[in-house]
Amino acid sequence: MAPPTRIGLAGLAVMGQNLALNIAEKGFPISVYNRTTSKVDETVERAKQEGDLPVYGFHDPESFIQSIQKPRVVIMLVKAGSPVDQTIKTLSAYMEKGDCIIDGGNEWYENTERREKEMSGLGLLYLGMGVSGGEEGARNGPSLMPGGSFESYKYIEDILLKVAAQVPDSGPCVTYIGKGGSGNFVKMVHNGIEYGDMQLISEAYDVLKSVGKLSNEELHSVFSEWNKGELLSFLIEITADIFGIKDDKGDGYLVDKVLDKTGMKGTGKWTVQQAADLSVAAPTIAASLDSRFLSGLKEERVEAAKVFKSGGFDDILNDQVVDKAKLIDDVRQALYASKICSYAQGMNLIRAKSIEKGWDLKLGELARIWKGGCIIRAIFLDRIKKAYDRNPELANLLVDPEFAKEIIDRQSAWRRVVCLAINSGISTPGMSTSLAYFDTYRRERVPANLVQAQRDYFGAHTYERVDMDGSFHTEWFKIAKKLKN
Repeated sequence: MAPPTRIGLAGLAVMGQNLALNIAEKGFPISVYNRTTSKVDETVERAKQEGDLPVYGFHDPESFIQSIQKPRVVIMLVKAGSPVDQTIKTLSAYMEKGDCIIDGGNEWYENTERREKEMSGLGLLYLGMGVSGGEEGARNGPSLMPGGSFESYKYIEDILLKVAAQVPDSGPCVTYIGKGGSGNFVKMVHNGIEYGDMQLISEAYDVLKSVGKLSNEELHSVFSEWNKGELLSFLIEITADIFGIKDDKGDGYLVDKVLDKTGMKGTGKWTVQQAADLSVAAPTIAASLDSRFLSGLKEERVEAAKVFKSGGFDDILNDQVVDKAKLIDDVRQALYASKICSYAQGMNLIRAKSIEKGWDLKLGELARIWKGGCIIRAIFLDRIKKAYDRNPELANLLVDPEFAKEIIDRQSAWRRVVCLAINSGISTPGMSTSLAYFDTYRRERVPANLVQAQRDYFGAHTYERVDMDGSFHTEWFKIAKKLKN
């Protein structure tokens, strides 16, 4: 019979199994439960094989809950939505006042806030905790974003500090995010930034391959090289790996056999919807979402390619003469500058939500916990952290003195890449819209005056003036009619 364990985990798909083994490996005995009991046995077996770890399996929810020391803490890793409600119902039946449930899935933040209220009615504590790093991160150290009851965070802080990814100069990649659904919200935006990052990398690949005619071998060496400098990151590293992997079911490289159709789970879409609701411009993230939608229209694109065959687009592409080394360097700079815009948009969205909800989120601290374990981990997050340390009220990352200088230094290369892509008929929506975001943000005056004049013309929406205070309305229609006569 197992002694009372320190914590429980319910939901043993690969992420759940890996997180349970990680917790056990850090010296915390853990109870595990899954509705399909074969997964319980599989996890216990893995625990034996991976170092006789203190993992105790239970086939029914009651004995699972009873095995955990009080106040009991249970992490759930089940599919977002109704499966979470179902699991809560099953487990809470055996839990007592002061016990705590933690949802480690990618949940919509308002669901977490609803559940926290429902749980507190039962005397139970609740946390919504974003977990990033995929299966690998869950096993060896993820980035953790817990939000909700501070009291329940304190119960398990000792576990989370050991289980999270450890970054030598900045500590464990976990912090108490804030109240309510803030942990889930921050994880959602993390995923939105991830969409932007992946899109920008795919555009860099497209320009280098389609215009620069780089082979997979060359791409492998370019991305490996980039991963030693300012672009050092998990996504650049895995991209380099992908270009080096041969097809095991045929000739050539595997990347060329993968269907050009991107799946998605919904966190990117939520991010863009939230940006729209909060009137925060997030065009890079939105462009990455649109690109996924368009990639899904594979059959339509195959037909469209036939319709436009006579347009001479292959000739446009093949007529481009480029200096390979110069192109590689330009694309590197364009990728970096665009990436700054994507992160700036994500951080602005988090700040806007934090203000709306009174969460008091610390942007520099978020950058710190994303430095290790998570999918967007990158050397450049250290720079973001320092920017917010220098000025916690920073309006936009673009105007931090260091980032501003980097963008100024790279803008010529950025423009060259976008122009080259346009002239070659290669779409770079992420890089183009990042550049447009920067060019709009840095201009004192934009053509919005005309749009506001149009609104006042047809809808009497009024306008303000640059030279005097107040709201004005002009009878544009009457004046225009007179002028025409």
